Amino acid sequence: MSAIRRPRLLLLIPHLGGGGAERVIELLARGLNGEKYELHLGTLTSTPRNAEPLPATLREHFINVPRVRRGAFRLLRLVRELKPDLILSGMFHLNFLVLLLRPIFPCGTRVLVRQNGTVSAALAFGCQPWYTRLLYRFLYRNADRVICQTRSMAGDLAMELGLHEDRIVVLPNPVDVDQIRNFVSVGAESKPGAGPHLLAVGRLSQEKGFDLLLQALALVRRQYPDARLSIAGAGPEEAALKAECRDLGLDSVVNFRGPIARPWTLFADATLFVLSSRHEGLPNALLEAATGGLPIVALPSSGGVVELLSGQPGVWLAKEISVEALAASLLLALESLRPGERFDHAFVDEFRIYHAIEAYENLIDETLEENCR
Repeated sequence: MSAIRRPRLLLLIPHLGGGGAERVIELLARGLNGEKYELHLGTLTSTPRNAEPLPATLREHFINVPRVRRGAFRLLRLVRELKPDLILSGMFHLNFLVLLLRPIFPCGTRVLVRQNGTVSAALAFGCQPWYTRLLYRFLYRNADRVICQTRSMAGDLAMELGLHEDRIVVLPNPVDVDQIRNFVSVGAESKPGAGPHLLAVGRLSQEKGFDLLLQALALVRRQYPDARLSIAGAGPEEAALKAECRDLGLDSVVNFRGPIARPWTLFADATLFVLSSRHEGLPNALLEAATGGLPIVALPSSGGVVELLSGQPGVWLAKEISVEALAASLLLALESLRPGERFDHAFVDEFRIYHAIEAYENLIDETLEENCR
């Protein structure tokens, strides 16, 4: 008797070792059942990834193009050769490419796309080309399902793009809670010196609001002259942010750490974590900081962030997205916290990796059972 063929899954991401969206796909690649599925991971750009080996049950495919939009022909060739039963794409501009190519994929190829930000806020912010809304509206209807991280994201997506709600599903981000908490519990003792020490993690881009954080830090230092800031991440705004540091006289107190694959290695020295984003979905950096027990100061960057953090102990949620509101929340937190104080942020338990993997596998199985489009 011949063996039953396992469903073939292709997970797609621009590259690994980057921000939260890349981290989610990496965790899914590590966590999905390699005995139940034949797992493949495709990365489009040549950006080096984290050197940690991936599971032996996972086959990697390197498309190696400088920009996602230049990968159309190579991606199409990979899909035609591999003939996956289902593709899961994890970044909006890659989602556009996958959905644009879908009509010429092999018949029966299912497509799930994961939306990694609140659409209305991203469009209103003005950092995307004018035609981005048209691409969302025209292409996202070609997905079998669009995955959001929060109910507010899903509602926003349905309203902005006219998608029927049965095409949208809310799934939790996977967070390796046990790994982070085990590391924090046995990690080296904090030796941060004078402080307080603020920590922020994310791509160095406008939507992450690090320019707001630098200006807020300058205000905070009027009362806490030894306050320092570490920013873990890389991105297009790095030069502008460093120039702003010079203009604000913060050169010696702000440390740009570059991309850090495991931000929790920085938690021991941090007084608190800051989410300074202008708009967000539900960032893994926030969930990982909460898993590590860090006090949290956040701007109300999305409905999902507000839903998650409102009324939680050890959280200071600003009233609005502004420098003054962020500085006020930072000062309130610093006035309240004891040295080294940590919190049991119980809300992260719903994001434990096994919960998220189970939810993703249920969606994958449900989608595979549907009739060919």
